[in-house]
Amino acid sequence: MSDRRPLRTEKEYERALARVSELMDRLPERAEGMNRSEEAEFERLVTLIERYEDEHYPIGDPSPIGAIEFRMDQEGLSPQDLVPMIGSRTQVDEVLSGKRAITPAMARALHARLGIPLEVLLPKAVTSAESGIAASSRACQTADS
Repeated sequence: MSDRRPLRTEKEYERALARVSELMDRLPERAEGMNRSEEAEFERLVTLIERYEDEHYPIGDPSPIGAIEFRMDQEGLSPQDLVPMIGSRTQVDEVLSGKRAITPAMARALHARLGIPLEVLLPKAVTSAESGIAASSRACQTADS
């Protein structure tokens, strides 16, 4: 696979993955690693693979609860550690079980402390806000016409 065109089919994608795997499998055999042409081929194929995957296998945002649990796991936090960000221990349990919605105040605190993007914590609110901005923008454009 030496051409530079994008990967267009699953078969091309699989060939690119196989070639990258082949190049990586050879690394332990050589103390010096890949030669320059192999290195260039490797980098090009990885870029093509990433583009193909972004287009054909997009990964969406996690759920708000999934994002919180992931960050808790990363930082070794317990539900008790979320009390300052969410409220009482009961409220934390309700949020984590999906029984209580995350409020904007909770989202701001979780974002500030855990670095979780607000659009992940409040996906509907962000979408609604964007829709409102788009609608008011269209209204202004119509009024200007």
